[in-house]
Amino acid sequence: MEANKSCCSASRDSATQAHSDAPTPVQAQTQAVEPNDRQVSDKSGMIYLEGGTFLMGTDDQEGFPADGEGPVREVTIKPFYIDPCTVSNAEFKQFVDQTGYRTEAESFGWSFVFHLFVSEATAQKVKSAVQQTPWWWVVEGADWQHPEGPDSNVEDRWDHPVIHVSYQDALAYCKWSGKRLPTEAEWEYAARGGLVQKRYPWGDELKPGGQHRCNIWQGKFPIKNNASDGYAGTAPVRAFEPNGYGLYNVSGNVWEWCSDWFSPDYHVKAKRVNPAGPPSGQARVMRGGSYLCHKSYCNRYRVAARSKNTPDSSTGNIGFRCASDAE
Repeated sequence: MEANKSCCSASRDSATQAHSDAPTPVQAQTQAVEPNDRQVSDKSGMIYLEGGTFLMGTDDQEGFPADGEGPVREVTIKPFYIDPCTVSNAEFKQFVDQTGYRTEAESFGWSFVFHLFVSEATAQKVKSAVQQTPWWWVVEGADWQHPEGPDSNVEDRWDHPVIHVSYQDALAYCKWSGKRLPTEAEWEYAARGGLVQKRYPWGDELKPGGQHRCNIWQGKFPIKNNASDGYAGTAPVRAFEPNGYGLYNVSGNVWEWCSDWFSPDYHVKAKRVNPAGPPSGQARVMRGGSYLCHKSYCNRYRVAARSKNTPDSSTGNIGFRCASDAE
């Protein structure tokens, strides 16, 4: 299948290179974030996973080989902790309130918003979109507190995943909370929930018994979302049933940053014991798919699917969950 045919490939450089009228990004200020001593050793609420050897990747005919989903290989993971949910707006607000942190979207002054979510008033001010994925609009004033632009807020979405957070923002939160981002291998091990080579966290059937098990696109992408799963945009972090390890929404809802640099082939010859990805790169790995994924276009809500984005990029469908070493 074709690589890079993704609903989620909008990056800051793609907007500014393709459109002279896109807001020129200023250098985001790197902020020193001190660890929160009260939470540094607090793993309460996290899920302890014993680790072990599992089959990572897929050779599924529905996959995207050019993304580096295969080959299927044995990977061994040491014990670790992982959060059952992505970081919520409420949790991110606590971090911001205690540190005064400003996200990169706030420093740049804009972020990417899916076109159907932009109000009529805000739409009149939008000057650019991404050429390859024109449903992503460059919206000035969009950030985690204003997900669809300056005339929106999260007052009724405190239990939804925080969005419009870059990789750097996720690292800052992790440092404050005494946690870290999961490696890609840890993420997939946890997302599989103990199942072996299944397509989804619950099995091979997308809607077992006709029941929706994740928040993805229903309808004709990108113009009509029937929202038959109950959500057009993000869903609460504990929506739907968790997988066998107790993790929620590892398929759909929001893409999740992982710590690895992205490469489509590094893993083929890399070590397979606690792999951490290539030593350098230009984009970071994202896993899990989002509410915009649809089988007809971006079938990346499968547990083996991968995507990527530059570390300074943010969109309305990227979030993260935290992990921690088992000490």
